[in-house]
Amino acid sequence: MNRIDEGKAFIPVRIAVLTVSDTRRPDEDRSGDVLVARLQEAGHVLADRKILRDERAEIAGQLRAWCADDGVDVILSTGGTGLTGRDVTVEAHRDVYEKEIEAFATVFTMVSMQKIGTSAVQSRATGGVAQGTYLFALPGSPGACKDAWDEILKWQLDYRHRPCNFVEIMPRLDEHMRRK
Repeated sequence: MNRIDEGKAFIPVRIAVLTVSDTRRPDEDRSGDVLVARLQEAGHVLADRKILRDERAEIAGQLRAWCADDGVDVILSTGGTGLTGRDVTVEAHRDVYEKEIEAFATVFTMVSMQKIGTSAVQSRATGGVAQGTYLFALPGSPGACKDAWDEILKWQLDYRHRPCNFVEIMPRLDEHMRRK
């Protein structure tokens, strides 16, 4: 199912990591650490990393700032995708999206079902595109971050992945914003 075309060169992308939490400090950010380790191990570049509280406007503001930054191709957020009152990351992402990648949530749920069974229904992982930048909101657990990266993002963020991947269409994500 996941096939790498070794005849193509790997293209590193620049990824920003945002942890959303009212309580985590940098030295306790295991989920952020998982994402940073995996993206760097895959050969990508850590463009930036931050921790923000569960405040919708602040999260959306940071997402917009990174989308406007030419040095960021992909944003991975972790945390705030659950069902409680303070979980507002999904809403903040949707405030920013130009297009939602609905199938990301579906595939993430399929992956999660294999690991945690019906508890997967409690996740609201989401993905989208804004200003030519990919955004993905992942749950706050290290295991969920591993699953999202290992089973989906590792492959879709690799230009060599066949039959298709997110990297190959990056140059066209903002074509609607260019003059004709």
